[in-house]
Amino acid sequence: MGIDESEFVVNGMTCAHCEQALRTALSEVPGVGRVEADATSGRVRLQQTGPVAHAAVESAVTEAGYSVLSWATDRL
Repeated sequence: MGIDESEFVVNGMTCAHCEQALRTALSEVPGVGRVEADATSGRVRLQQTGPVAHAAVESAVTEAGYSVLSWATDRL
């Protein structure tokens, strides 16, 4: 079985510091492995090591001071 990935768009991520804050916050969510954050596009991609609840991800994003605008439905 391959690695599961999730991608979503975050509101408020504008710089490298924001990217790092989100990577740190999201890496603490159970089931989240690698986190890629791109302030230019506002996108965050998670590689999952196990099941990850959208609610847990959204909570971590909110606690870091940002908000999830939308979840991507189609990934390559």
